[in-house]
Amino acid sequence: MMKRSIALVAMLVCGLFAQAANAADPAIPTDVFMQRQAGDQQLARDFLIGAKVYNDENKIVGDVEDLILNEVNQVEGVIIGVGGVLGLGEKRIGVRYTALDIQIKDGNQVVVLPEATKEVLKALEPYQRARPPKSFFERAMEKAKELTAKTTDTTKDAYNRAKEKVGPAYEKAKERASEAYQAAKETVQETVDKPQEETQPQ
Repeated sequence: MMKRSIALVAMLVCGLFAQAANAADPAIPTDVFMQRQAGDQQLARDFLIGAKVYNDENKIVGDVEDLILNEVNQVEGVIIGVGGVLGLGEKRIGVRYTALDIQIKDGNQVVVLPEATKEVLKALEPYQRARPPKSFFERAMEKAKELTAKTTDTTKDAYNRAKEKVGPAYEKAKERASEAYQAAKETVQETVDKPQEETQPQ
């Protein structure tokens, strides 16, 4: 009887704290997140990044490897890898986005660069970066710092929001748990005292 009473108290306390935790659901801000793709929207990796580039003779001349963004983060051009075999000896050239012709062929989007003749591609100089690309170690270090900062900020913000929302519910749950514990304690004590009274000599 005593074990069952203690177990009942434990279940009640867990349930009350679970209710308090559920009250901490975050408020999702409006006009920030996008849940689904609209009919007039395109994802760059679906039709541009990694896409094969054809010339006007329907021959593959390269593939899109990256996007060139301007100071307001608008796509101004693309980086196309041309020549080489399996990436060896490949040259990366910059092409203005307006020079690309996005066509629909057999139900699929195709990227066409009409001026991409063999002679032109051979004569072009490789695209010159303003800054050298980051090394693998630099990218890994930046990613590690980013993840650490995100984890710290997210945990801190989540804790503060949960504390603000759960505070009253937590106090109420703690109060109810204390009352339930006291009642169970009294019940257990009565259960223990009653057999002792019955066994005492009259």
